[in-house]
Amino acid sequence: MVTIHIDESGYTGVDLLNRDQPFQGASSLRIDEESAKSLVDRFFPRRKSIELKHKKLSKRKSNWDKLLEIQKVVLEEFMGFTYVCNKKYLLILRFLDTCIEPFFYDRGMDFFENGQNYALASLMYYTASTFWGEEELENLLYLYQRASKTKLDVNVQALIEKAKSLKGRKLSENLIPLIIEDRSCIRELKHSHTNTDAALIVLLSLINHIEKHLDQEYTIVHDKSKNLLTYNSFLNKFINIEDEVSFKLTAETQLNFPLKLVSVEQVDSKSSYGIQIADLLVGGMIEHCMALYGLVKKNEYNQSVLGLYSDTNLLHMLPSLDFEESKNYREGSESFKAIDFIASKFS
Repeated sequence: MVTIHIDESGYTGVDLLNRDQPFQGASSLRIDEESAKSLVDRFFPRRKSIELKHKKLSKRKSNWDKLLEIQKVVLEEFMGFTYVCNKKYLLILRFLDTCIEPFFYDRGMDFFENGQNYALASLMYYTASTFWGEEELENLLYLYQRASKTKLDVNVQALIEKAKSLKGRKLSENLIPLIIEDRSCIRELKHSHTNTDAALIVLLSLINHIEKHLDQEYTIVHDKSKNLLTYNSFLNKFINIEDEVSFKLTAETQLNFPLKLVSVEQVDSKSSYGIQIADLLVGGMIEHCMALYGLVKKNEYNQSVLGLYSDTNLLHMLPSLDFEESKNYREGSESFKAIDFIASKFS
């Protein structure tokens, strides 16, 4: 049985505005424990800690070359994959999907057609703070996040009033469904399945990529951490989906059920070299993104991480103003049909 080890970084539950952890990611690699130990022994033979952690290792310049080398080997030889998303961008996407899309659906219009929701989310990410003010954008997103979590009428109304306060400013036309208090949008916001937790999207994207590159059944091994309890729940539910269905996600990928994933196991990362290597992989990419956005100091190490990756190894959800490329990439996408299908199975 093929074993895939995974680890995550940056998970903050439904809080996607966490300033200390603005990116969420997950990495996987196809490796058995014996091979994983051999890799760790090869690159970190003098390690003193019982567990390798990227955050600790990357602080010492003497570890940079070894970190880059082990990541390179994993990506090239052990089917290493990393998924990373900008959580603020994802929150804007979720806001549009929840508070705006139902208005268009009721009128027979496909808000998701050719990924135009991604384009609008990118436009808002880069320009709304200029038109509205950064604090106003942050407040709107905070109020959406709170209303989505609590479902309380008072918090939903606070979100609506914030949208109304932006009326007349550039881009505010995109808030019309909230401004007019559209019933379908409010109903969607208050629905029990609506939330801002990124775990499902991150995990689904990574699993789908693994499925694309594996032609046999496999098991997933991940850490026992509190954060990954959510991942564990989703993984087991994925396994239980027996329907034979397929969804086009992008120009290059589709999601097929049932999955080849047959089992999932949680172990203590201190006893798993495979999980520790996955931590090095996802930690490297998260640090690169933090440096790219000016959130940590750039250095020789974090500027070299991206160069290790090919298009096959890296998946991401980051804002982009190349609208034509986004349209071509997502033309005919059924990603939200897939998410709705999965949500129906999870309820």
